[in-house]
Amino acid sequence: MRAAIVGAGSLGTIIGALMNQAGKEVDLVDVYQDHVDALNRSGATITGAIDLNVPVNAYTPDQLAGTYDLVFLLTKQTSNQETLSRLLPHLHPDSSVCTLQNGIPEHSVAAIVGRERTLGGAVGFGATWLRPGVSSLTSSYDAVKNFAFEIGEIDGVVRPRLQIIQQYLACVGKTEIRTDLMGIRFSKVLMNATFSGMSAALGCTFGDMLTDPKAMTCVAFVADECIKVARAHGVRLAVMQGEDLELLALQNAAQIPSKMPIYRKIWGAHAGLKASMLQDLEKGRDTEINYINGLICEKGRERDVTTPFNVKIVELVTEAQARRGVNTFECLRRFDVLLQVHARNLPGHVAW
Repeated sequence: MRAAIVGAGSLGTIIGALMNQAGKEVDLVDVYQDHVDALNRSGATITGAIDLNVPVNAYTPDQLAGTYDLVFLLTKQTSNQETLSRLLPHLHPDSSVCTLQNGIPEHSVAAIVGRERTLGGAVGFGATWLRPGVSSLTSSYDAVKNFAFEIGEIDGVVRPRLQIIQQYLACVGKTEIRTDLMGIRFSKVLMNATFSGMSAALGCTFGDMLTDPKAMTCVAFVADECIKVARAHGVRLAVMQGEDLELLALQNAAQIPSKMPIYRKIWGAHAGLKASMLQDLEKGRDTEINYINGLICEKGRERDVTTPFNVKIVELVTEAQARRGVNTFECLRRFDVLLQVHARNLPGHVAW
């Protein structure tokens, strides 16, 4: 079995290191030459929740030779067309491409590499790329061991290749095979749209938001919009990290405080995490905002579901991209009017 991780950034470096440590030989592929050189010279180094250094083989895309049986795709969706077009010569008819990207990328990936070669899954932990060859695991190690991955086929059929992929991903942490991939995907979009979207819009860590009542009120409305959009498309959110995310739906604003224990339980283990979109902003790169909060806005428009809080996040992050700068926590003031208007439309007291 010849396997590769394409997009060996913050998450890919950690996943590749742990797979190789467990005896699964996996090549790490990335476009950043300095990173590839550091990986080959000094190995993949993990800091943060664990400290580990593992020898790995790393390549830039133009250095690849031969074909791969299994590819884990961890690049940004913004580069899918270029990345997958360059990958095609290194796939054979029975290759499997498992996309672990944010959003709901399976259909766009399948359009390039073929539906028969495409499957996907959600990642249940976060990381920060520090420097060439080094990534920090910013979620707790318990979160990784217990909720690392959930994988499935687009059509929900459990095929033998899922067990093979599970064996690789289990080197990192618990990996569950699911028959409701779209439910998983919408659940992960909710998790990203709430804390990752707000982290990028406000320029802060997940922990900063968890301790700020106004930020958490915004998060609650973002989650509610995600759930209503999914329901409008006939999708029930899947249980993720042991929690039924459907319970985050709101009937009125007075319910918001009762939802806070769920947020603290799920995201408390990731308090030190800085969203990858915020990391992109800090590096002057474009983000995946249109594939996360923007996706909720798009899917909402398709079913006439309003998504004002997701729209605001897209607006703030897009502005930050345009000026190649990071917003500050002061952006919360830009949600104030929206909070007041929304509270009137969704009766009940909103406290912050």
